Amino acid sequence: MPKIKSHSGATKRFKVTGTGKIKRFKAYTSHILTHKSAKRGRRLRTPALVHSANLVGVRRMLNI
Repeated sequence: MPKIKSHSGATKRFKVTGTGKIKRFKAYTSHILTHKSAKRGRRLRTPALVHSANLVGVRRMLNI
């Protein structure tokens, strides 16, 4: 049997922490930043964890 490949888009977007949680990065940070406040930009910069509702699908894409 060949190895199962990970979803290449998912591997670029998610990272696994040392404790096994999955870290994600927030959307709305790429353009039209002049309309967004500096406070909002700082909040969007911080990574977040994947919600439990999406965890099974993300784990499947990453083959964890």
